[in-house]
Amino acid sequence: MKIENTTNTNDDLGENHVGTSSDTPMKADAFKLSDNEKIDIIQSDVRHIMETLGLDLTDDSLNGTPKRVAKMFVNEIFGGLNPDKKPSASVFDNKYKYGEMLVEKNITVYSTCEHHLLPIVGKAHIAYISNGTVVGLSKMNRIVDYFAKRPQVQERLTIQIVKELQKVLNTDDVACVIDAKHLCVNSRGIRDIESSTVTSEFGGQFKNKEIKREFLDYISLETKF
Repeated sequence: MKIENTTNTNDDLGENHVGTSSDTPMKADAFKLSDNEKIDIIQSDVRHIMETLGLDLTDDSLNGTPKRVAKMFVNEIFGGLNPDKKPSASVFDNKYKYGEMLVEKNITVYSTCEHHLLPIVGKAHIAYISNGTVVGLSKMNRIVDYFAKRPQVQERLTIQIVKELQKVLNTDDVACVIDAKHLCVNSRGIRDIESSTVTSEFGGQFKNKEIKREFLDYISLETKF
């Protein structure tokens, strides 16, 4: 029986930033444990990693690090894995009959590369054309933040944002562009500090060249505030 070595394949996937699904890969029992139970387990694992690296965790500066990291993972940077934290996005009738695209640009993105668990930092630009309903501006920021707060691939993040807004607004006419720096590229490996990654997802009318061009022109405008 031939046993295949998948180590190199997995490494190649990570180095090339390849995602395997537009849905975040989750175990069936992902929410069996409470947040506090997850923090306790992760704290122990982080302590083991640090001790394996040779660090002295009796030092006052390091002693609390495992607990801090565990709480940060569960409550903050990976909090978007928990569906209970998904933002509610109330919609309202488009009573003023605004029929052009609405664009919200320069939404801050803080995420984490799922291949090396290093930061992804950038900006998201979102637009939609109302199908009779509108959503509060801050809810668009919250949707970006929710899907960003999980181990991510930028392509997947872009798609997830568009799909969620399409569902909330009951329209295909949604677009998203993300421009971000990946510290797994900037601070390790090739260590190219100048490069950034741009991804886009265009739905409905935004697949039309003229409407797509209009959106891209809007997000290139300088905001003078």
